Amino acid sequence: MSMLRFLASLVLACSTFNATAQGSIALEGAPYVLEGTEVRTIRAQKLQRDYQVFVSLPASYEKSGRSYPVVFVTDANYAFPLTRAIAARAGSHGREIEEFILVGLSYARGDTPTYSRRRDYTPTPTADKTVTSDMPGREVKYGESEGYRRFVIDEVLPFVAQRYRADMNRKTLMTHSYGSLLALDILFNEPGAFENYILGSPSLWYNNKVMFERERAYAAKNRDLRANLYFAVGGYETLRPGPRYNKDDDMVGDMRAFMRALRSRHYPSLRMEGEVIRDEDHLTVAPIIITHGLRWALPGKNHK
Repeated sequence: MSMLRFLASLVLACSTFNATAQGSIALEGAPYVLEGTEVRTIRAQKLQRDYQVFVSLPASYEKSGRSYPVVFVTDANYAFPLTRAIAARAGSHGREIEEFILVGLSYARGDTPTYSRRRDYTPTPTADKTVTSDMPGREVKYGESEGYRRFVIDEVLPFVAQRYRADMNRKTLMTHSYGSLLALDILFNEPGAFENYILGSPSLWYNNKVMFERERAYAAKNRDLRANLYFAVGGYETLRPGPRYNKDDDMVGDMRAFMRALRSRHYPSLRMEGEVIRDEDHLTVAPIIITHGLRWALPGKNHK
């Protein structure tokens, strides 16, 4: 081999080694990606804000050709991967929980999760002056769920219906905490928007229990409520001494009172269940609510 060819081979070998090494380093430190998911950005035209929507398709989607029920989940940054994992783990390939398309409703682009959810999930402004903004230079905002509700119904639902094989007659909205205020706001203003509502740890204490007023206002004008409701709350979400119990709000008592009010209306088309989940608080109860809620809304082959 001539010296020229030897040098050329050496350069090529070094280049290949460097490229391989760099590729290995990049691969080793790359972010973890959830396979089979998509991130879409949808413009809320009236709000003039962009929101990310996360989508996960069931394992059989590509081969089946059929349509699937859809589960929409708020607070998607944490609830989307959690719901997806629970569905895969506890669903047993449709035997325990029916396969479904999962749509995660994330927060406004450029906003922190706290700022976005306070504004978008709550039904009325609040006079509470003790809350500070986690976004410097921007004042705290509450009470804009009407605009966000319209975005979900007018823009997100049609987007999902057009792009995926979604059975839009079998939609479930799964929420927690402030998200359940949004769900109730949708329920009393657009009760047909979703067929099933999973209402985890609803913040019924919010703004002097304004959602109780909304319930009474709906009952005064309507004789039926066509919806399936599943309420759940952690056993520690009540007022008792102890480190894990609530210090200010009896969310267990509020949920029970709200369900009693709904039952007293005798709506012929309302189906409702509720449970208090023992040994769980406001944060730890969420995964169990997701599991129980999915089994309630979409029972698999073994439970039909």
